[in-house]
Amino acid sequence: MAPKIEVSYERRGQGDPVVLLHGIGHRWQAWEPVLDRLAERHDVIALDLPGFGASPMPSGVFYNVDGAIDMLTEVFDDLGVPNPHLAGNSLGGMLSLEIASRGLARSVTAFAPAGFWSPRDRAWAVRVLSALRASGRTPQSVRDKLFQRKAVRILGGSILFGRPSAITAEVMLADMAAMVACEGFDAVINSGASDYVFNSPPPAVPVTVAWGSRDRVLWPRQAKRAAELLPAAQHVSLVGCGHVPMSDDPQRVAQLILDTCEAAAVDAAA
Repeated sequence: MAPKIEVSYERRGQGDPVVLLHGIGHRWQAWEPVLDRLAERHDVIALDLPGFGASPMPSGVFYNVDGAIDMLTEVFDDLGVPNPHLAGNSLGGMLSLEIASRGLARSVTAFAPAGFWSPRDRAWAVRVLSALRASGRTPQSVRDKLFQRKAVRILGGSILFGRPSAITAEVMLADMAAMVACEGFDAVINSGASDYVFNSPPPAVPVTVAWGSRDRVLWPRQAKRAAELLPAAQHVSLVGCGHVPMSDDPQRVAQLILDTCEAAAVDAAA
């Protein structure tokens, strides 16, 4: 029997389950700005993906799309939430769409999902994220001193956030430490993420795809490709938001997730 997959998570609220999946190198705390809003109407679970945050990397697992989906659906079953609503950012958005494409989700809200890139844009994203991770390997004393300066936080945070001044030094430092420490980063890259493109059948459930107008990791032009491949989805531009929009506009992000979940409930009742 295969060992149980262990994950760290935050769970709040009651109602239909919503599972939140972060991007590569991030952690469940990326969703902190929207958790309480969502928990007013749903049983909300924000996960550290296996190999990220405080979740250990499972041994003997190949972190390709099928392997990741197998891991996550096992986790959903263990948490008692098979077939949940999903919301994901970047890597998490891509995984959410792939899971829904296989009929294993009630709805998807994907924020800048990976996989709708050109080869050039894909290479750019891998380079930028790898450089961010490498920058976190500077001595902690140096990082602590630098990130106390607001100008440094704004400059460094502008890659990921549209409004980096809203992110505290403590959060940025913790995010950077998590990115450096995560085993899943290399596992995802080495599994073929640099060659991946989304080509699965469009999900048969309500889908919303949202892209920040200030995304500097997965450029907003990729939203056009997403609209071509997912013609039945709702496509939204998040004006002023970056690659990780949950901190930039938590009210809008939360509302998009709630509205997509509500659309699924209406479809189920019809």
